[in-house]
Amino acid sequence: MNFPSSRRDMLRRLSMGFGAFALRGLAPSWAGTFPVPHAPPKVKHVIFAYMSGGVSHVDSWDPKPELRRRHGQPMPVPVRPTMFNNNGNIMASPWEARQRGQSGVVVTDLFPRLAGMVDDMAIIRSMTSKVNEHAQGNYFFHTGYPFMGHPSAGAWISYGLGSENQNLPGFVVLQSGGAVAPHGGTGLFSSGYLPAQHQASIFQADRDSEAVPNIRPREIDALQRRRLAFVRKLDEPFSAAAGDPTVEAAIRNGETAYRMQTAVPDLCRIDGETEATKKLYSMDSPDAETASYGRQCLVARRLIERGVRFVELSCLNKNIGAGNAPNPWDQHGQIKEGHGAMAHQVDQPLAGLITDLKARGLFDETLILFSGEFGRTPFSQGGDGRDHNPSGFSLWMAGGGIRGGTVLGATDELGYNAVDQPCEIYDLYATMLHLLGIDHERLTYRYGGRDFRLTDVHGRVLSEILN
Repeated sequence: MNFPSSRRDMLRRLSMGFGAFALRGLAPSWAGTFPVPHAPPKVKHVIFAYMSGGVSHVDSWDPKPELRRRHGQPMPVPVRPTMFNNNGNIMASPWEARQRGQSGVVVTDLFPRLAGMVDDMAIIRSMTSKVNEHAQGNYFFHTGYPFMGHPSAGAWISYGLGSENQNLPGFVVLQSGGAVAPHGGTGLFSSGYLPAQHQASIFQADRDSEAVPNIRPREIDALQRRRLAFVRKLDEPFSAAAGDPTVEAAIRNGETAYRMQTAVPDLCRIDGETEATKKLYSMDSPDAETASYGRQCLVARRLIERGVRFVELSCLNKNIGAGNAPNPWDQHGQIKEGHGAMAHQVDQPLAGLITDLKARGLFDETLILFSGEFGRTPFSQGGDGRDHNPSGFSLWMAGGGIRGGTVLGATDELGYNAVDQPCEIYDLYATMLHLLGIDHERLTYRYGGRDFRLTDVHGRVLSEILN
């Protein structure tokens, strides 16, 4: 027996060429079936700039003068076990801190362009996590659980709201330049027990017409439509008889795949963008990783213009200070060099994204989230690095419904523990869902005999940072 040499060959032999699952995708009955929000939404879309590996909050959004005053001294409080337990003394930040914007929020020079936009940001300085390891930390931040099997936040939002564009999925993860999924793998973007059509589609933002493998059809549309009609006769009664939601999910995934054949190549083909726009996103940068990340940011804007609900961006590895492909911000050594290189990669592209969204009237309907899975210690590791610190770290949000120029919570004078208004990931997602018009306690899915939700049995809306 000759086995198919590729997925495409297998589908063709089964009389299901790429897109041939799109049984009802050609029918007008698909329109008008979007879920209805629980309340009028403040935003329609989310762009998640995920800083995999853990950005040092004390070197960026939560500067601590006490670190400079006590540089080289032992920690005055007991130190918890860290990832590698190679713990040194208090280490001052290599970056200067000063007030920025009309709000006067104090941040460092690590992100010079984003720092100039603090008046658009709500910075949470008291975020906490339950885990201290990358894979578990990534799962916890994406799903609210420190292990695989649960839906990602993007999947929950796709499930709750659907996509405004039937030619594109509701949840997209962008990669480019060799970027890979954070530790934990693509399960971080899973739909878990939700219907499979809500899992993330991974796009390679720098591959134009091949942003998704095998996206270009190999047969003319007329032939594909004849194949679809034939398969419809076979699959519609099977779907009706099976009564299995996974069958329906497979059909809907196929429907989206069929329509993506024309939508995706046009989406990632950016030759129609002006040179000024490309420069705004640093796509002219001589640094390949910066230009590549800038392209992700530009494609993210194009995705939300087309109605995609949730877009996640992926950092590229600079391989400095023990940072590796899944964890490029993980500088256990050489934090000045490593964080400096990573900040240069994302600073101008993200600042350009905010500027472009404002110019196009999209900023007020988009929520931007910037965070890693945890922060880093105020004391050194190996002399010039920092270990993981989940007990108090920073993230920021900007966009529609966010009260810019605000700071919520605080860590202690060394940045070690959250001491004022500690927050959890559940609070973050309760707030995000609220801005999208969803009551986080009502967005549930019955599985295994109980109702699950993104915020589990926790979470409060952080009204302090909302307009």
